[in-house]
Amino acid sequence: MLHIILYQPEIPPNTGNIIRLCANTGAKLHLVGPLGFVLDDARLRRAGLDYDELTDVFQYVNWNAFLEKNPCRKLWAFTTKGPKNYSEAAFADGDGLLFGPETRGLPRDILDAPDVEQALRIPMQQQSRSLNLSNTVAIGLYEALRKLDFPDLQ
Repeated sequence: MLHIILYQPEIPPNTGNIIRLCANTGAKLHLVGPLGFVLDDARLRRAGLDYDELTDVFQYVNWNAFLEKNPCRKLWAFTTKGPKNYSEAAFADGDGLLFGPETRGLPRDILDAPDVEQALRIPMQQQSRSLNLSNTVAIGLYEALRKLDFPDLQ
């Protein structure tokens, strides 16, 4: 099983889409606060439909609280500043895919943390700033699932 970690997500529909993605793939979702919205936001519910009942969503007040409850997980950070292409990562069962807030990405202290295995990037046009968060999560998650031969999916 893979874990999606959203660090301080800001836009409810993105998180709703990611809830739906996790429900359809069996990934666990971890929301690291502070969040830019409340979990009962109508926009989050609309984007996630009723999929929140089909997946596990864990919430943490901050990064340290997440690390305390998940000490052994290998974390792969997705960032436009990553030196390594996401397709080169050696994902394993139980790994965590870490994504930053929509407007500013992962902060340097998180990217440099010893708990983060590698910073990965998704190739884009040179003049592009970033992809939508839910699209980025889908690309990263499906690449990890592909490398694991799509466990438990048909």
